[in-house]
Amino acid sequence: MLGALLPVLLLATGCGIRATDVVEAGEPATVEVAPAGQRGALVYFVSSSSASRLMPVIRTIIPPDGVEGGAYEDNRPNGASAPLYLLFEGPTRSEREAGLRSELPSGQVKAAVELSADGVKATVNLPVTGLSQAARQQIVCTAATASTADRTEVVTVTGTDGVIGPTRCAV
Repeated sequence: MLGALLPVLLLATGCGIRATDVVEAGEPATVEVAPAGQRGALVYFVSSSSASRLMPVIRTIIPPDGVEGGAYEDNRPNGASAPLYLLFEGPTRSEREAGLRSELPSGQVKAAVELSADGVKATVNLPVTGLSQAARQQIVCTAATASTADRTEVVTVTGTDGVIGPTRCAV
């Protein structure tokens, strides 16, 4: 009987491993999502496996040599608005083949993103109040990460027919 209890007692004592205090290890790790010298942007598309599940895609923003801010040669902004332009271009062929799609209208869209004391303000030149919930979240999540790395940023989207929000990215 004592022989049967001995393994249980040894397990209960933790095999001699002592507890330690918290060890400070410095700042959290950072990860480069774009090649060196280039900037990355998160753009949110809808997964074909679920009508409302958004998936982030990392896109590279390549500014022309020596340009900070301003516009690309194709008139697509290089600043905080660039991710929205990438969003409205829709998924690439490889992203579509991976099962991603967009519920947003495609085509030439003018967009602007700015930070304010009230959060992120996104403006697009198309109607927004009739968009599906997934399409709205595509804009909100992309705009929230366009200027910050914080998806919890409050976003207000203004379109030609009204305003969405203030709201937060639900991803």
